[in-house]
Amino acid sequence: MAGLIAYGAHVPYHRLARADVGTVLGTRAGKGTRAVAGYDEDTTSMAVEAARGALDRDGLRSRVGQLFLATAAPAYLDKTNATAVHAALGLDEHVLAADMTGSVRSGLGALVTAARSPVPTLTILSDLRTGLPGGNDEVAGGDGAAAFVFGGHRNGAPVIAELLAHDTVSDEFLDRWRLPGAPASRVWEERFAEEIYVSLADNALGAALEQAALDIGSIDHFVVAGLHARACASVRRTAGVRPEAVTPDLTGAIGNAGTAQPGLLLADVLDRARPGEVVALVVLGDGAGVLLLRTTDALPAHRGARPVAAQIAAGSAPVPYATYLSWRGLLDREPPRRPDPEPPYAPPAHRRTGWKYCFVASRCEKCGTRQLPPDRVCASCRSVDTMTDEPMQHVRGTVATFTVDRLAHTPSPPMLVVVVDYDGGGRFRCQLTDATEADAVIGARVEMTFRRTVTASGVHNYFWKARPVRMGDSSESSDSPETGETEETHR
Repeated sequence: MAGLIAYGAHVPYHRLARADVGTVLGTRAGKGTRAVAGYDEDTTSMAVEAARGALDRDGLRSRVGQLFLATAAPAYLDKTNATAVHAALGLDEHVLAADMTGSVRSGLGALVTAARSPVPTLTILSDLRTGLPGGNDEVAGGDGAAAFVFGGHRNGAPVIAELLAHDTVSDEFLDRWRLPGAPASRVWEERFAEEIYVSLADNALGAALEQAALDIGSIDHFVVAGLHARACASVRRTAGVRPEAVTPDLTGAIGNAGTAQPGLLLADVLDRARPGEVVALVVLGDGAGVLLLRTTDALPAHRGARPVAAQIAAGSAPVPYATYLSWRGLLDREPPRRPDPEPPYAPPAHRRTGWKYCFVASRCEKCGTRQLPPDRVCASCRSVDTMTDEPMQHVRGTVATFTVDRLAHTPSPPMLVVVVDYDGGGRFRCQLTDATEADAVIGARVEMTFRRTVTASGVHNYFWKARPVRMGDSSESSDSPETGETEETHR
């Protein structure tokens, strides 16, 4: 039996209140919030976070044979973005890593390609939606990523959702477009595309149901995703599924994440679906596509580690609109009186790929000392070449001390820097992200996250940062910052 064997999702921590946009611009921007990627996040870093959630069980990292990254907002052109994800996940060098970019429909293409593949395939849908200030793409958009691993029992992992059927319909018509380098998309009159999408969705859904020998009443979860809101609403209303089977689109809480929206909605359904239920995923964009899945008895024991609903609930208080604009490069702030940051240099970065991208430390075989960054010589017993690699990206730690730097070069001042004592040994100094000054406290518990530290001379520098533990397991619930001991240094 072939189908889905794992999934994961990433909803950024930050939120933007639509009412704040309307207040600043003097317009009606609607209600609710949208998810906002942090100043140090892009579609590559979000893809890593989603994939970590999908691969953190059953030894799946060693079984992945292909990796596809789908996005309409790639961090690089010409250079493959999926290879950075591949490096951060520590996948085998023979695993194919390739991008599917340029349009929102690439997400559907990646899902269908993975579902058809004979080898275990990791497919990641990631997007960062922007638009001109006050425009619909800005207020209705959202950021996020979702990852899925397709395979079968022969790959050594249980199938959590059997692939029953899939069908796609392609059609060339002018609905939404953006020229290379343009800051925002353009959209044709909505009523024109709405009628086309409803017809295409009906054709694809009917064909998929026929392949699976099912009727419309068999669908237990009906997921419709796409950037054309009116068309999606019409498909939900006219498809003929039971009203209770129609799933929420989450746009009121996190917005529409474009390429990633089908993945986030599907992950949300898998977070709560029961075994034996049929899920229909309908994706609209330059045509229509449908995937039919039936959940299995293995699903409850293998759900995503970070439920979508929990990530939505754990979101921050809304960030100021001016802060959001500066993060997106739409509002230039005066930089600090410091030299411009330097880009990473290719030769040393390539030599230290395991440390830079995968956060692999070393442990001395003789005395047991863990070293970050890894080195040939043990800092404790001075033994040479007695080190073994030790992955650290899942190891949590405790803040030993911190600095609030108000002069360092950062798109979101002040820069928070922490010294972390890791569980099991080892100490490292790094930036603290998804946090305010109130989160920089001695004794605070932190976990690691893959981020973009700086972009200089057109080169993105990726590395690992610490973030506060907000959705940990029950063992973390008793950890509380030692508010009696704090240290703050102003430079």
